[in-house]
Amino acid sequence: MGRLIGSGRTADVYEIDRDWVLRRDREGYGDALAEGEMMAHVRGHGYPAPRVRLDGSSRTELVMERLTGPTMLGALIEGTLGPDEAGAELARLLRRLHGLPGRRPGTRVLHLDLHPDNVILTPDGPFVIDWSNARDGDPGLDWGSSAVILAQVAVGDEDLAEAAHALLAALLADPSDLTEAGLGEALRARAANPTMTERETGLLGAAGKLIRTFLPGGGRPS
Repeated sequence: MGRLIGSGRTADVYEIDRDWVLRRDREGYGDALAEGEMMAHVRGHGYPAPRVRLDGSSRTELVMERLTGPTMLGALIEGTLGPDEAGAELARLLRRLHGLPGRRPGTRVLHLDLHPDNVILTPDGPFVIDWSNARDGDPGLDWGSSAVILAQVAVGDEDLAEAAHALLAALLADPSDLTEAGLGEALRARAANPTMTERETGLLGAAGKLIRTFLPGGGRPS
């Protein structure tokens, strides 16, 4: 295992060589092997997820392809990508994902954490990373999850609030896949997320209200 090249809320990423990295979950968070199996499933159907080496992975460690390029969030901060374009790309990635078959009949694959810091802009196009929350289910929950994440930033007082607001508007330019059930479940799941700070959880009420302003009539999704 080589040098540490990245850290998130629940995991650290280490260099293996120029083609592969190892992501190690901290404190037994998640199931890295199950995550790798989901990544192999979506990649097998042509979705842009990193390659994985399941033979070198375990419940806490996942060996995956090393991608080259900035995150979508990094590109937004640098000004090389606009929020309108970023939001439209997130919508395309969600719709493309939900076009894949789930692993159970009648379901679709859900990422449940698709936001700008989980998209790598490679020379071959955008790739989606961090599949630790992914599972089969109804697409309305996935749309709700991405919208809630963006809305939390938009209603806060951080520097990216304005950009997040514009990005959310672009994501929900066509809100037909968002459902009341999905939005409600996404808000509840976000509130129960142990990685959320008290301040972040406190923004959820305002985030939900903001999301509904982008829906027909500024009311509740159908």
